[in-house]
Amino acid sequence: MQTASHKPVVLVTAADLAPQALDMLTQFDVVFAGKQPTEDDIVALCAEHKPVAIIVRYGKVNARIMDAAENLQVISKHGSGIDVIDQAAAAARGIAVRAAVGANAAAVAEHAWALILACAKSVPQLDARMRQGHWDKSTHKSVELDGRTLGLVGLGAIGRRVAAIGAAFGMNVLAFDPYAKETPAGVKLVSLDELYAASDVVSLHCPLTAENRQMLNRDTLARFKRGAILVNTARGGLIDEAALAEALAGGQLRFAGLDSFDVEPMTHPHPFQQIPNAILSPHIGGVSDAAYVNMGKGAAANVLAVVEEHARNAA
Repeated sequence: MQTASHKPVVLVTAADLAPQALDMLTQFDVVFAGKQPTEDDIVALCAEHKPVAIIVRYGKVNARIMDAAENLQVISKHGSGIDVIDQAAAAARGIAVRAAVGANAAAVAEHAWALILACAKSVPQLDARMRQGHWDKSTHKSVELDGRTLGLVGLGAIGRRVAAIGAAFGMNVLAFDPYAKETPAGVKLVSLDELYAASDVVSLHCPLTAENRQMLNRDTLARFKRGAILVNTARGGLIDEAALAEALAGGQLRFAGLDSFDVEPMTHPHPFQQIPNAILSPHIGGVSDAAYVNMGKGAAANVLAVVEEHARNAA
């Protein structure tokens, strides 16, 4: 049943949206699904409100959800990663899928560097040791990044920012990106195998696809330079987590900084929780004060563009 105002509905799979984004959506009734809505929650809300648009913040949108929303015109991601949307199902139903591309690029790049530096300088471990009364000045050596090699898998809006910061740190920057039409100054495009073998730090900045799922596995991790650092602020499905746990325990990797996981929220207990050279954060790389506003505005703009296009075509 439609809401009392009879405005078309936009369903947000979260409990909130930036006020600046809500200001753009005044021609709609905006319905919030709550903090961590289940698939059943979203299906029920779609059946009740018949939204013309879904803004995806948390959870996935599959064919069952689309079929419950008979008026659905667009699924708009609050961010850049649309792997949580069944794109084939959307295409089959004539539903547009859009992403707020670049809206959180600065936030994710900064978080990637927070993890790189935390790994290279053992920041959480030294902090914990200090709180336990230890003074490890005579025994600890951190990794100096100046002159080392940074390897980036993906050279989009985020990867390019990470590259620029790496260059500012005095690092040699390599990248693998089959879609890159040009490269920033100082960045050398190489094959994946070259990147793995040469890099002291490998940072992932590519979307998750059927082709690259678990691209980092026992075989590929064995090709890394021994003692390298791996950082993932992209998608957890890019990594075989059991293989990564082995590589960390066996010293093939010095550290891993992980902001995304194969199953989210990360299962508890999880092997990574017992690995001291893994630094973990709960997929918050893109969640900053500015990115929250930018992603909301980008998602809202994509809703407006598709709905207005539908209206023009129907006129």
